[in-house]
Amino acid sequence: MKRLKLSHWIMLGMVLGVIVGYLCNQYSRDDATAKAIASNFNVVTGIFLRLIKMIIAPLVFATLVSGVSSMDGAKTIGRIGGKTISWFVIASLISLAIGLVFVNLAEPGAHLHMPLPPADATTNLQTSALNFKEFLTHMFPSSVIEAMAGNQIMQILVFSLFFGMALGKVPGAPGEFLKQAVDGLMDVMLRATNAVMLFAPVGIFTAIAAAVTAQGPGIVITYGKLIGWFYVALFALWAALYVAGRLVLGRRMNELLKYIREPMMIAFSTASSEAAYPKLTEVLQQFGVRKRLVGFVLPLGYSFNLDGSMVYQAFAAIFIAQAFGVHMPIGTQITMLLILMVSSKGMAAVPRGSLVVVAAILPMFHLPEAGLLLVMGIDQVLDMGRTATNVVGNSIATAVVAKWEGELAPAGTKEGEEFALALGDGAEPDSDYSSARSA
Repeated sequence: MKRLKLSHWIMLGMVLGVIVGYLCNQYSRDDATAKAIASNFNVVTGIFLRLIKMIIAPLVFATLVSGVSSMDGAKTIGRIGGKTISWFVIASLISLAIGLVFVNLAEPGAHLHMPLPPADATTNLQTSALNFKEFLTHMFPSSVIEAMAGNQIMQILVFSLFFGMALGKVPGAPGEFLKQAVDGLMDVMLRATNAVMLFAPVGIFTAIAAAVTAQGPGIVITYGKLIGWFYVALFALWAALYVAGRLVLGRRMNELLKYIREPMMIAFSTASSEAAYPKLTEVLQQFGVRKRLVGFVLPLGYSFNLDGSMVYQAFAAIFIAQAFGVHMPIGTQITMLLILMVSSKGMAAVPRGSLVVVAAILPMFHLPEAGLLLVMGIDQVLDMGRTATNVVGNSIATAVVAKWEGELAPAGTKEGEEFALALGDGAEPDSDYSSARSA
């Protein structure tokens, strides 16, 4: 019998949650009984949320320090890196803007009327008082231990950047030892994240069951609305990326889309950017991008250019605010999304990394952490779209930077032929893939 994947278990947990929640809602004597049953489900939900919060601080620290400490400071790489990061920042801002516009236009969570937990009910109005001076001051930790204990992701980010840059300057054996230790910590935290995610089907089952029990089956319609509008936003982003790529690549933009169809479908069907990475490396070089550009820009994009994830994070965070009736002025929303843009960098290799980032940002804006599980139940469906979008965005970015650097040859020329020859008869590009991942 074929073993079910985690994503299948999550979908099963969501379906069972709807069924069990519906039965509990229908056979409850009154609203008080339904809420009492929902509170019992929420015990398991609370445990799962604590497990997610448990891994946030060491996970963010390890991934960012590992990435920053390995960056090369050579002049050429600095020039290419500057162009690359500039494109990434602009693409991220466009992605966030599209997500912000569509989630406020559709308001998919506005009719849920979820009750605020008592702790959040006393503080949710403080979101409107957040200002730039307080945000800027709050970014810098007075104690890294306190920042990690409180899961203050921006403060952890600042410390990690300083620590990573300093670690990259430490010469000789001590520096290499510390880098290996941080890389080892990252590997451990990725395994720990995978272990925590094994509990996701149970956590999602109880979260959905509790929501349907307390709110009734009408809540299910909201999920369909959220998914539909999310994909409308993704289509709008694809159009924007196409126009931007067309301005630089001209007619070759259509040619690029033909080359990346297969890795894009791999990403969509598996909801894994890494599953599409080897094939994407191959087709970009066959398209004419020089090997060194692919080896530098593409791995950088996998960490810093997550266009689909930007749209998702905008939808998820503001959907949760709408679901719990937390009023967020547009200025506060923009501030939150800019923090999401910065804090998500380096999280691409983390399983369900977008969920981890959203989980970390919710307390900063006094949004109920339990709201995360409202989107986790359908995260697999959303993840497929955002992952395919990430692949499209990184492909366009790689081709654009190659064009700017004069390192984009016509498709099917020597660069692509050499790469195809190196692959042989269906061999995996192990050497190129390894070097690209370590760039």
